[in-house]
Amino acid sequence: MTKISFETNPKNYLHWSIEIRENLAFLTMNVNEDGGMFDGYQLKLNSYDLSVDIELFDAIQRLRFEHPEVSVVVLKSGNDKAFSAGANIKMLASASHAHKVNFCKFTNETRNYLESSSQDSLQYYICLIDGVCAGGGYELALACDHIVLMDDGSSNVALPEVPLLAVLPGTGGLTRVTDKRKVRRDLADVFCTMEEGVKAQKAIEWKLVDTITKKSSLEEDLNKLIVDFSKKGKLNKCKGIKLNKLEKFFVNDNYIKYSTIDLKINREKNNANIIITSSDEVIPNNEKDLESAGDKLWLLRCVRELDDALLHIRFNELEIGVIIFSSSGNIESVLKYDKLFHDFSTNWFIREIKNSWERTLKRIDLTSRSLVTLVEPGSCFAGFLSEIVFCSDRSYMAEGDFEGNNKPEASLSLTDSNFDYFKMSNGLSRLKTRFLEQDDKLTELNEVKDKIILSEEAKKLGLITFSFDDIDWDDEIRIFLEERASFSPDSMTGMESNLRFAGPETMETKIFGRLTAWQNWIFQRPNASGEEGALKKYGTGNKGKFNKQRV
Repeated sequence: MTKISFETNPKNYLHWSIEIRENLAFLTMNVNEDGGMFDGYQLKLNSYDLSVDIELFDAIQRLRFEHPEVSVVVLKSGNDKAFSAGANIKMLASASHAHKVNFCKFTNETRNYLESSSQDSLQYYICLIDGVCAGGGYELALACDHIVLMDDGSSNVALPEVPLLAVLPGTGGLTRVTDKRKVRRDLADVFCTMEEGVKAQKAIEWKLVDTITKKSSLEEDLNKLIVDFSKKGKLNKCKGIKLNKLEKFFVNDNYIKYSTIDLKINREKNNANIIITSSDEVIPNNEKDLESAGDKLWLLRCVRELDDALLHIRFNELEIGVIIFSSSGNIESVLKYDKLFHDFSTNWFIREIKNSWERTLKRIDLTSRSLVTLVEPGSCFAGFLSEIVFCSDRSYMAEGDFEGNNKPEASLSLTDSNFDYFKMSNGLSRLKTRFLEQDDKLTELNEVKDKIILSEEAKKLGLITFSFDDIDWDDEIRIFLEERASFSPDSMTGMESNLRFAGPETMETKIFGRLTAWQNWIFQRPNASGEEGALKKYGTGNKGKFNKQRV
């Protein structure tokens, strides 16, 4: 099986283009019909597969890092027949179940990343719909800050998955229609069962779009929106940094070496170890030097490489059931990097790195693998890096000195970065989620902030799951990994997803917790994926045959 790569750049785009005009960007979707990820289908009418979303994710990231001067992005189609027909049906019908679910999850994460641009980066997205806008195409529009629909008698918006394909909108459509756009439930019910979709006048009456416009007034209406959103945006002259290719070397099939991370795979035991190494490089201490360091800054290199490693495991290593996080290096160095987040909190570059860490930590939360962190002698889990400990389903910490090991005793350190700084999908910090409605515990943890915490105290404070000395360490870790490998991967995925998001429900938790779970189940049902199912029959002229039992 060909390994899927998540690295690209605008020079290699097949499906998107970016045009910059001072503080305005045009992000144009013009999908290459023959440029799909796999053989056997054409991406007609701007329908998309994973290859299109990989480029979209890259484009959003580059707009934020390379063009911080941009305050408004107009997202539009370069196809004269359609804005987007959504996810390609033949791709969905032929793809493995695992790929469909991982595709939906990555697409969800990409939509959320786009959606966060206005709040986190003051880059506002205006979506211009000219032509058919269906399924995932409309879900892309829903992630934007403002939707403009052409009033030309043919352009429309639709979520036709239920009547056409016997599945659900897979990237947040149902949730964003009701929770974000506040469409009435009964009208949403009508909308989501209409194959033909809704055109201009009804679309604006039902709050499915924000503006409708004729071709004759499009330029005037669009310019007014651009001016209005520009006033809310940055309108500054800061210069971006270039995102270069990752330093990534495939040592062999089981080992990928990055500049800050080692990814080692144990196929016999079905686990992968992500080892993060801190840096001893001189840390810039002013804004000019920070920005001059660009993508070479360890803080940015590390998060980009961690994100890439996670996506590699998700899509290319389906039988890996456990991800083991560990770290190595000088904890004081990590604390100095952590301090940059707070000393330069108003600097656009540091803010974008912070946003990247928040997004990647969420990617860890949402990864359907068992997650365990090992805090060993010589580890450097401090501040933002210690968030990985709190992402994990379990954490094990070494106690005391280990015989024959001259590395420093295992320790942790909390900083301001662990208190209401990096939020989960539920809108809470990981410590607040860990100690739900236990304000006294959070007060206690705040008192040990910026201190070095050893194993016994970490266990007492509830920061780790277990603590073992060098006599028991190897056996306890081995027993845990063997036990985890013996369980059903399906039950593990369900259990972990249920346990990770305590606390309030948000639009994000609904999208991932409800929609992805139901999509996971519905995609396997014969009514959708069977030989007589809607996905297999789509485009043949014959309708799917359904088992009418409700279950």
